Amino acid sequence: MHFTDPKVAAVFARYQAREQADNARMRELGPAAFEIRDEFLLPVGPEVGAFLHALILARRPRRILELGTSYGYSTLFLADAARAVGAQVVTMELADYKQDYARAQLAAAGLDGVVEFRLGDAVAMTRDDPGTFDFALLDIWKELYLPCFEALYPKLSDEGVICADNMISPEVARPEVRQYREAVRARADLQTALLPIGQGIELSVRWSAGNTKL
Repeated sequence: MHFTDPKVAAVFARYQAREQADNARMRELGPAAFEIRDEFLLPVGPEVGAFLHALILARRPRRILELGTSYGYSTLFLADAARAVGAQVVTMELADYKQDYARAQLAAAGLDGVVEFRLGDAVAMTRDDPGTFDFALLDIWKELYLPCFEALYPKLSDEGVICADNMISPEVARPEVRQYREAVRARADLQTALLPIGQGIELSVRWSAGNTKL
């Protein structure tokens, strides 16, 4: 992914450096790394980031939801694309220290003006939001995928898009992933497909046979 804004590119370079350092530390720690997984970046990766960025540029959503800000890696991709199409990103995170880090990075990239940071329970905050969302990235702890989806579904606009990460790996999340995919497929107005990008993306679009807009 090549960011045209040098400030955004500089922040992305810092994320890449941190990812390399985190990966090296995880290899050193082995299984013990799982116990401190909150300390690691665990990003969607540049391929998924570039895919999300391109999809936003193509779809031109007005309102974007990110469930699971973490340290702001994917937020950078969402926000850069959102600025290009005049959209707003609402990103939700439970850990204040992760959100603080993400805020600082987005500010350094000059993208904080298009991002609304919300701290707290993502399920409750999504359910309580009075508006609708045209695009959503679901990248949160996997046991929350299903309750987050159930809170998001009524808020998803016509032709709205949901991208859910980690559908293929890690394998330890497979039970929760299956529950999520079954719930998506149970909705008659959602068209969905598994894409082998990064760690696997489930791309779902709200559309039905009676939709005359497409």
